[in-house]
Order: sequence, then structure tokens, then C-alpha cells
Amino acid sequence: MNHLPEPVQPPGIVQLPDGTHVYAAQLPATYAGPQVVHQHIHQAAPDKTVQRIALGSGVGAGAVAAGMYFGPLLVAALTAMAANLAFLAFLALVLGWGVHTVVKSIGSPEAGAAVKNMRRARRRQG
Repeated sequence: MNHLPEPVQPPGIVQLPDGTHVYAAQLPATYAGPQVVHQHIHQAAPDKTVQRIALGSGVGAGAVAAGMYFGPLLVAALTAMAANLAFLAFLALVLGWGVHTVVKSIGSPEAGAAVKNMRRARRRQG
């Protein structure tokens, strides 16, 4: 029984089936099998996917760099504009409600009578 550990081969050295040792770079063509290429496709962010497709289709690196810079810049600008428009719509709603409340509270009795007369006139016509 051999109680010694298995000998460790230095990196880059391969033992052939006949027992000889050679450097991995000097392997004969008969021992070098077909080269296997592993391609991993991962889901990336939409802007990265578009850039990879652009590079793969032959678009220059300048166009991809511009897409990397101006893409997020465009999204930020559109978001800022949407936020401003939402704030302006909310402000118009609040101001309209305020004007309606003030006009309703200070309305005169004559205005109320005029509204009633208009309703009656419409009912008679329709």
C-alpha cells in the first residue's frame, strides 16, 4: 500500500495516455480535440441590449457611446417634463376649485334667481 499523496503536476503540463508528460502548448494535433465555444446570453437592461445589437450589426462605437450618453439623458428629460406637466395640471385643478368655491360663496340672491329662471326656461323649451 502506498501512503504517499498523488504527485501534483505543475500547471501547463499534461500526461498523455502513454504515460509521457508534455507541455499543454506542445500537444500533438491528435490529442487536441475540437475547440468548444461556450456562449452565454444573459438578459441585460434594454439600453445595453440595444447597444450590443448595434455593435453586432456593425454600427460604430461612437454611435453606441452616444446611445449610452444620450439615452439616459433623454429619459431624464422626458421624466422631468412629465413631472412639470403633472404639477401644472394639479395646480390648475386646485386653482379652479378655489375660484369655484369663492364664486359660489359670494354669489348674490339675484344670481340664484337668474339660475332658477334659466332652468325653468330650458325645461319649457325642451
